[in-house]
Amino acid sequence: MIMRGRAFVYSFPVRCLSVGGVFMGIYLNPGNDGFWESVRSKIYVDKTGLISCTNERINTEEKYICVSRPRRFGKSMALKMLAAYYSCGCNSRELFAGWKIERDPNFEGHLNQYNVIFLNMQQFLIGAKNCEVTEYLEQEVLEELLEEYGSYIKRPDIGLADALRRIYAKTGKKFILLFDEWDCVMRERQESEELQKRYLDFLRNLLKDQPYVALAYMTGILPVKKYGQHSALNMFWEYSMTDQNAFEEYTGFTEEEVKELCERYGMDFAQTSGWYDGYRFRLFRHIYNPRSVVAAMSCGYFSNFWTSTETYEALKIYMDMDFDGLRSDIVRMLGGEHVRINTLSFQNDMHTFKTKDDVLTLLIHLGYLAYDAESKEAFIPNKEIIGEFENAMSVGGWSEIMRILKSSEKLLEDTLRCDAKSVAEGLDKAHAEVASILTYNDENSLGCAIGLAYYSARKDYKIIRELPAGCGFADIVFLPLPSAGKPALVIELKYDKTADTALQQIKDRRYAQALEGYCGEILLVGVNYDKDNRNKPHNCVIEKLVYGIDHK
Repeated sequence: MIMRGRAFVYSFPVRCLSVGGVFMGIYLNPGNDGFWESVRSKIYVDKTGLISCTNERINTEEKYICVSRPRRFGKSMALKMLAAYYSCGCNSRELFAGWKIERDPNFEGHLNQYNVIFLNMQQFLIGAKNCEVTEYLEQEVLEELLEEYGSYIKRPDIGLADALRRIYAKTGKKFILLFDEWDCVMRERQESEELQKRYLDFLRNLLKDQPYVALAYMTGILPVKKYGQHSALNMFWEYSMTDQNAFEEYTGFTEEEVKELCERYGMDFAQTSGWYDGYRFRLFRHIYNPRSVVAAMSCGYFSNFWTSTETYEALKIYMDMDFDGLRSDIVRMLGGEHVRINTLSFQNDMHTFKTKDDVLTLLIHLGYLAYDAESKEAFIPNKEIIGEFENAMSVGGWSEIMRILKSSEKLLEDTLRCDAKSVAEGLDKAHAEVASILTYNDENSLGCAIGLAYYSARKDYKIIRELPAGCGFADIVFLPLPSAGKPALVIELKYDKTADTALQQIKDRRYAQALEGYCGEILLVGVNYDKDNRNKPHNCVIEKLVYGIDHK
């Protein structure tokens, strides 16, 4: 037995076999084996509520669904779940017993009621070899359709769409079509635009305005390919990393789900958040990378599990592209800033880039950046992804940034020792390194450079920009993780004023109140940048606050 929420159910349902003589194959009505393996795994988080969303869209104008997410975000698992639920010819009732979907009033009405065609496009792309990928797909699927419905489709040269129309006309039974890795042609045949167009034409002919389609659900990394400002498959409703809409809760793990896992496996929630949180949507402001969370819970330690499924070279290719402002934006995000971008011009492929925003939008879809749809800003989501950027920069082309990162450990040590002179000197050096990429012109750009200079602090601190505090907003707050055993930092920045002015503002506006409930030392740090002092542009003052008592 395994526990699913508060209900106990058997963990070993009988594998789904053909029921009532209905054909079950590789592509046609594949059954429930895939989802059966998922729920029997050591860690499975209940995402069956997704089925309620798809049930609502069956046989409506919203029946065409394209859900795109990065690798490691449970796309294939979701499709296996849908196949298990909808495929006729088997009984999946016991498999879904105790999960959220069982409480849905429409649970019985759609359970195992449809002909399902489940297509993994990656397999067809690999298996096609010397023939067209769509020709190979039609050949494979038609072979199964002929075995089950040969009396309805006697023509040897019939196409897949024609075959499905004839089957529906004779049986009255609609199809649900599920596509995994739908975008692999765009990702792995980047240079072949003609192949991409033929592939999209095939999908359009197979799906658009076809009476046999009850639901079409595609998933991949990229949204639907665009030509100009128009979608090649304009009947699809798109749910991507820039706006998941109704599918937000099913994109990754939610905060509550992760808290429950941390409690079950004795893992620190604050550290889990620092490592794997950061993806943000309109309603769910904290979405976690699900595979990395599962790996951490299973292993009992925190690490960069991203590298086990993808190498940093993939990120470096895009970081090194020659678009004006791209390097500056990446540096700003490494420093903790959010960067406003336009995601609308992206053509939803991995080859057509016209601006830096197109490159950054791709990084959002790949999961290397997170996106806030309300503010239209991109940012680096968490410690795991910061590590990927660091790995990509370490192999050349970003030497000045790497020198800053390597020096950041000493800068933090100097700050914790209240050595204001050494801190100012360290900031001078960091500024000299980054000056060719990032130009100081206000307190915001100064804040970005400070965030970059304190890069190493991320392993022990949660760094918060513009934290509401007292009578205003503290520029930067370093809140120590419970296991760090280090003081908190409240940093105020000034441009062409004085460090004393910055420090006094922390006190006058009671910024330390932002840490209400925190027990321990708080270091108040005032930093000023003097653009006219070329030799020593930064100056710094540091004071220690202990339980409300100031000490110089």
